[in-house]
Formats: sequence, C-alpha cells, structure tokens
Amino acid sequence: MAEDGEEKLLATVQHIAKTLGRTGTMTEDILKVFSNYDGRLSLEKLYAAAAAAGGAGGAGEHSMPASSPPPSLPSAAAAAMAPPVTSLERTVRTLDRQISQFVTMDRLVWADSADADAFLEAVDDLIGTVQELDAAGTNRGLLDRADELLSRCMARLEDEFRALIERPDDVAPAPPGGFDSEQSEDEDYDADDGYGDEPIPIAKPVSDFDVIIDALPPGSVSDVHQIARRMVDAGFGRECGEAYAAARRGFIDESVARLGIRPRTSEEVHSLPWEELEFDIARWIPAFKMVFRILIPSERRLSDRVFEGLAPYGDLAFIAAVRTQALQLISFGDAVAAASRAPERLFRVIDMYEAVRDLLPDLDPVFADPYSAALRAEVSAVCNTLGSSIKGIFMELENLIRRDPARVAIPGGGIHPITRYVMNYLRAACGSRQTLEEVMEGDLGALGVTAIAVDPDRPTSSLAVHIAWIMDVLHKNLETKSKIYRDPPLASIFLMNNGKYIIQKVNDSELGVLLGDEWMKQMLSRVRRWSMEYQRGAWAKVMSVLHTGGSGFSSLPAKAMLQKLQMFNGYLDEICAAQSEWVITDEQLRADVRAAITDSVVPAYKGLIGKLKSSPEAPQDLFIKHTPEDIEACIQHLFEGVA
Repeated sequence: MAEDGEEKLLATVQHIAKTLGRTGTMTEDILKVFSNYDGRLSLEKLYAAAAAAGGAGGAGEHSMPASSPPPSLPSAAAAAMAPPVTSLERTVRTLDRQISQFVTMDRLVWADSADADAFLEAVDDLIGTVQELDAAGTNRGLLDRADELLSRCMARLEDEFRALIERPDDVAPAPPGGFDSEQSEDEDYDADDGYGDEPIPIAKPVSDFDVIIDALPPGSVSDVHQIARRMVDAGFGRECGEAYAAARRGFIDESVARLGIRPRTSEEVHSLPWEELEFDIARWIPAFKMVFRILIPSERRLSDRVFEGLAPYGDLAFIAAVRTQALQLISFGDAVAAASRAPERLFRVIDMYEAVRDLLPDLDPVFADPYSAALRAEVSAVCNTLGSSIKGIFMELENLIRRDPARVAIPGGGIHPITRYVMNYLRAACGSRQTLEEVMEGDLGALGVTAIAVDPDRPTSSLAVHIAWIMDVLHKNLETKSKIYRDPPLASIFLMNNGKYIIQKVNDSELGVLLGDEWMKQMLSRVRRWSMEYQRGAWAKVMSVLHTGGSGFSSLPAKAMLQKLQMFNGYLDEICAAQSEWVITDEQLRADVRAAITDSVVPAYKGLIGKLKSSPEAPQDLFIKHTPEDIEACIQHLFEGVA
C-alpha cells in the first residue's frame, strides 16, 4: 500500500508540473522544488516516472491531456534506465515546437505584444538550454540541434529587429530641418541627386542646432533593446550590430540627400568650374553642421539606448551606421582643400574651416569610444587640411602679384587693377582676422617671410607678418610697372596714386592694426617722396627758366628775360596740354600737389614779369601772354584726367 501511495504521489506531482509548466525549463524547476520539499520525490524518481509516462503514451510529453488523471507509475527497473539528460532532450523538442510557430509566422511577431513576450521567453529558455548543454559537453548531437534552432531563432529576431527600426509601429515626432518625412511646400527639389530616379526634396536650412531627433518612439526603442539583449546573450552581437547599422543607414543616407549634398569624387571636385563648386560649398557648410551637430549626435543617443549595457556592440553599430555619410562630407572638404588655390577661393575655404573648427569640441562626447575615435580624428584632420589650404592661398596671392605682367601702362597714371584687387582682397580677408591669425600662427617660415626684419613697434603676429610681406611684394610689383611710363613724372604720379589708395584701404580696416603705425609712416613718406620727384621732374624746365641763379633777374638784359618768358610760355602750354590728361585720384592729394606747384611757380613767374616790366630796355608794346592768375587757373586744371 505504501508503494501504491508513493506511485500516486509521484504521478500527482508529475501532473502538476506538466499543467503549470509552460516550458520545459519551467517544468524542471517545479520538479526541483518538489524534490527539495520531500525526500520521497527525488529527481531520479520523478525523471523515471516521466520517462515511463512518455513511453506508455508514445506521443511525448504532451500525449496526456492536462485534465486526465495521473497514470500508473512504471516499475523501478524502468525508472533506473532514464538518465537526467532526457529532460534537456524534452526541453529542446518543446522549444523547437514553440519557436517554430514564431519563426514561420507570415506577419511580424511584434505586431502582437503577447506573441512577442512569449517568443522572448522561449528565446531565453533556448539560450539557457544551449549554455547548459555546452557546459555539460556530454551530448554533442543535442547541442548541435539546439544551436541550429538558435540560429533560426536569431535570424527571425534579426528580421524583427530591422523591421522595428525601419518601420516603427508608432509615428515619431517630425524632426527639424531636413529630416522631416513630410514634404514641405517650401522645399526645393534636386533632380540630379545621385540616389535614383525620384527627385529628393531639398530641405530649408536651420539655425538652431541644439536639438535631438527621436527617430524611434520610446516603445519601439524598448522592443529593439530587448531583441538586442537576446542576440548579444546568444553570441550574435556582431550580427545584431550589423543589422542595426544597415537599418539606420538608409535613414541617414536619405537625410543627407535631402540636404542637397551630391556625392563627388576628388577628380570631379577638381574639375568643376568655380561657380559650380562654390554652389556645392554653400550647400556643404549647413549640411556639415546639420549632420555633425544634429544627425550624428541623435544617432549616438539612439544606439546608446538600443544597446544599453551591451558594449561594445552599440559603439560598433553606431560608427557603422554613420561612417559612410560622415566620410563623404569629410572627403569633400579634403578635395576642396587640395583643389586649386586661386585667391578667390579663400573666403569659402575660411567658411568651411570655421564650420569644422567650431563643432570639434562638441564631437568629443559623441566620439568618445575607441571605435569612433578614428572618425573624430578624420574631422580634426580635415580642419587642419583646410587651414593649410588657407595658408597656401596666401602664398598663391603672392605668386599672383609677382606674375602680374607689366605690359600696358594705366592711362594717366591711375590706380592699377592689381592694387585694387589686392587691397580689397586683404581688407575683406581681415573680416576673418581671428581665423586667419589662428591658421597662420606658428607658420612664419612657410611662405619665406623669415627674411623680413620685424620692427619692435610693428605688430609681429603671424598674420601681420604675412600681410606685410604681401604689401612688400605689391610695392615692388608697382615699382616695376611704373618703369613702363616713358615720362618719369607720370611714373611718379602712378606710384603716388597707388600708394595713396593703399593708405586709404589700410586706414579704414583692420589692416591698419595689423601693419602698425611704423608701416604707415613709411608709406606716407614714400608718397611724399614720389610727389617731390614728380614736381622736380615735371617742372624742372619751368623753374630753370624762371631762375638763373642767386643774382636773380636784375643782372639780365630785357632781351634775355623776353626769351625766358617765351620759353616759359611754351613749357607751360606743353605741360598743361599733357598733364591735364593725367590723373590724381585722391582729392586731397590732388589739391596738395596743385598747391605745391602753385607755390613754386607763380611767385617766380611774378618776379620775372615784374623785373621785365621795370627794365628800361623793355619794349613799349610788351605783350604778356599769361597773367599770374592764368598760371594758377592752368595748374588747377591739371590731373583731372579729362581724356
């Protein structure tokens, strides 16, 4: 009777375990609880009873309905033949049936939260079973079967994972700027987008970069995190990271395309006309800010949430998702920096440099892990490359000045186009003085400027020395051009005009601060010297007629004074005819030169006329062609450039 009671007890326990145990692992846990509670319910007896019941039913562990009464227990001999591994076999079979119904579904498992929970629970049981079999190492065949089931399970999880990322159940809030999935009425279209036949709308730029895009709703983030955790636990972390990167990459690619960025090879960049390249740069700058200030930080935040506690797979997935588009933007910057260094490109290159430089500090927390450090280094490198390009452009400006030929003289000795170009160029460049100081610092020898003697009173920053060197090159070029003029006084007028123009441009810009007071004094001294050279060269014959030495006109006979007067009239007519076509562009300088000529010529002319009139030998019908007032009027009409 005692034996009968024990058999009934074992059968009852087995029935309870099968009824309450949803999975094989849960059933085993229930049996272990009973075995710890009562010594008569040892695991060996319970396994033996289960094996006997399975053999009698012939249909496995589910052959007995949950409501059927407990069967009669087999004999002790049959119980002794069932090893403990049988429970693992049953577990694998059970999990195979449970998981198969999920992996063969023709809809998303996560479309039903109850199915999703049941699938994850079965996955957890399978992972635990595989680990247990692997640790035991006694049933290789069963382990291979469980591994194959696990691979099928992971493949389905990966599909679910990608679907949840690419097609989340809920609609995410519309992101700012270029990443809104809805078309705006204000959007433009780029037909040549490089991404297919359909035109991609170009988003309007944004000015607020202190935003984060929530590409997935919180519920979807939680779901994909649960999947990621199972895949990592199962040893499929690399596959999970690759699936994540592939799913996110499409969103990133489209987002960048909507910013109007076209993929360009270095060869294409180098061969583009400047107008087209300038247009591309104008799009690249806001796109670069958008991608590195909003898109990439948002992707970092999303990957951190999806792979929370699953390092390093989150870091690997993040960098795999963003690397391609980030490198495309960086490579464009490199290509522009390596392209032609024509001076007109300076200002766009400065804009690019500033865009990259300003965001570098913000990238440190985004690219803090060792896997994305290389991309952070690439951004820093393109910043340095653009800085080097700026320095190279300054070198090219010097070369442009040196190569500018001295072929045709500027009519009337006016301002040469190279002077206007260089001074307006440098004046505009000083609008980015802080940036230029930054890139020039520590590079005094790059352009061969070490030969310049830097005075203590002159600013000695790298930029100041570079600009002073350019001014010296321009000065030498203008002196060479002045030699084209056959008339030396006109050459002096040319140098005067250009020197005065340079002074004006320096005075009304930050060039004055950079070049310093000493440089300005030297330049003013040059202009005064050129003015004196003009007066001596242009009016030397006139003054030689009006002056005959220290004794004056008192010792000259009237006939000699009449000859001098006739010579003066001829020289004056010649000068007025020629120099009325010359030009002094600065009004104040023109007035100063006229006043200096008047102060020299008119008093001497008055003296000659007075002496001649007072001479007793003067003819009674003496004719004076020009009055002193006529001389002054003639001088006042010089340098108007009427021709």
